[in-house]
Amino acid sequence: MKLISRLQYITTNATHAEQACKGGVDWIQLRLKGVDYADYKKVALEVQAICKKYNAKLIINDNVALAMDIYSDGVHLGKEDMFPEDAKGLLGDGFIIGCTANTYDDVAELATKDIDYIGLGPFRYTTTKANLKPILGLDGYKNILTKVKANGYNVPPIVGIGGVKHMDVSSLLNTGLHGLAISGAISNADDVIGSARQFNELINSSLV
Repeated sequence: MKLISRLQYITTNATHAEQACKGGVDWIQLRLKGVDYADYKKVALEVQAICKKYNAKLIINDNVALAMDIYSDGVHLGKEDMFPEDAKGLLGDGFIIGCTANTYDDVAELATKDIDYIGLGPFRYTTTKANLKPILGLDGYKNILTKVKANGYNVPPIVGIGGVKHMDVSSLLNTGLHGLAISGAISNADDVIGSARQFNELINSSLV
């Protein structure tokens, strides 16, 4: 089984990726929308070099071809992207494959797929993602994870995502989530390194 980080940072640029890594982040997801392949690859190679420097994993969002091209650590697939079984067929066993879920039915469906983790959200409203699905809130996570357990699904690690702030860490992890994916609360912080470090510390202390 592949190790899935409990703190995943989603970014659009190399500068923030390096600052997050300095704050202890070991999992970077690069998510660029509305750019052509060459521009995406340019940024991906910059971020990949940083990830190698800090021994962090690089996950490419929504672009299996690019993940194959630069041999990133993995790919994250949205609900409108390539089917995970098709991505697996192209990438093979060496790559991490994560998928997005918004509902219990999504999670139940993904439990039947050969994937490595699920990103479940959004927790609350966030400006970092277009076409946002209905927010789950804390009760949404509790209900979904309770139902998944009650029905005996063998699901991969589930990571909460969408507008997560420092103050949410303990309560979200108490629902049974494996970890959290953070974007704006790190990227938009006055001190990116410090924000990343604080998330790391909060997650680690919640797991003691």
